[in-house]
Amino acid sequence: MNSFHKAPWGMTLIIATVLCTLLLVGFAINGILMGGALGWILSVTLLGFLFSCALFLIQGYTITPTAILVHRAFWKRPISLAGLKSAKSEPAAMGRSWRTFGNGGIFSITGYYRNKTLGDFRAFATDTKRTVVLRFETKTIVLSPADPDDFSREVELKAKLEHQTQ
Repeated sequence: MNSFHKAPWGMTLIIATVLCTLLLVGFAINGILMGGALGWILSVTLLGFLFSCALFLIQGYTITPTAILVHRAFWKRPISLAGLKSAKSEPAAMGRSWRTFGNGGIFSITGYYRNKTLGDFRAFATDTKRTVVLRFETKTIVLSPADPDDFSREVELKAKLEHQTQ
C-alpha cells in the first residue's frame, strides 16, 4: 500500500519565493516598459526562468514498497529504496550547507549540497527544519515531509519488508 506525505513550505522557502518572484516580475515589467527588442528579451528570459523554477516545485512524497516518489508539478521522480541503510528524522540536517548545484529557494530547495555532517548529498526539500536523511550505500538524500518521524519510520519499515522478500 502506498502512502502520500505532503511537503509543506518552510518560512525560508516562502520568503525566498515571494521576494524572487516579485523581483523577477518587477524586472520583467520594467523590461516591457523599456520597449524595444532588448526589453522584450529581458522580460521573456526572466519570466521563463521563474516558470521553469515553478515546474520543479515539490508537492509531496509517495512511499511505495520499492521507492519514494517525489511529486513535482507535472511528474514524479522515483528514488529507489534499494541499498537504503537508514532513514532518520534529522531536524535542520541541511544547516550550514553549501549548494554545489541546484535551486536554493525558488519554489523548492533542490539539487546538490554539501555540509560537514552529511558530506555530499542531494536535496528534494521545501522546509530545512523538517528533514529526513536517507542514507544509502553510495549516496545521501534529504527530503522534507510534513511529519518527518512518521515518514522515516514508514520508509524504514517498507525497506525492511522489501529486503525480507528478496
